[in-house]
Amino acid sequence: MKILKINANNPEKDKIKAAVNVLKRGGTIVYPTDTVYGIGANILDEEAIQKVYNAKKRSPSKPISACVSKIQDIHKIAHMDKNTEKLVEKIFPGPFTVILKKKKDIPAVLTAGGDKIGVRIPDSRVCMELSSQFPITTTSANISGEKIPESLDGILKQLDSSIDLILDAGTCKHGIHSTVIDMTASPKIVRKGAVVPDLKY
Repeated sequence: MKILKINANNPEKDKIKAAVNVLKRGGTIVYPTDTVYGIGANILDEEAIQKVYNAKKRSPSKPISACVSKIQDIHKIAHMDKNTEKLVEKIFPGPFTVILKKKKDIPAVLTAGGDKIGVRIPDSRVCMELSSQFPITTTSANISGEKIPESLDGILKQLDSSIDLILDAGTCKHGIHSTVIDMTASPKIVRKGAVVPDLKY
């Protein structure tokens, strides 16, 4: 495991490149979001996704969300009608996860065999640059069921050497998980998190 300190507001290009290279090779990273630290892997690499499940000791029956860098990228992995897209444009980037119907080519292991996918665009330069070439997983950097660590030391204690690279940007902005909104029918909040949005179109 390697640890690189990174500037959250102006991330160093060489450090982003190093992290993206790990992702391209099928590796895993821990990276800062606007809520908590997340575990990243290429969402189109099934073996890499399995490494995330193994690191978290997460049940394969629980899906893992995806992080993209811009609204247009959502169309590559999920279905959105015009009303949904308008609402998504209101809340992203921000501390939210939206649940949408997934595209057929998304690996079943990511969505626990279901037809829905969670999508995030965190308000984070680091996240946007990491996911600019391909979507990456975004799931809290902790053992499933355990408290989400507030510090790098806590992450290291829980995840140990199961991660290839950690990008250390200090404390995350909100320090609490994202608000989850199911948009597959009428928009509905299924988990309250850092911020509760206005769901009017």
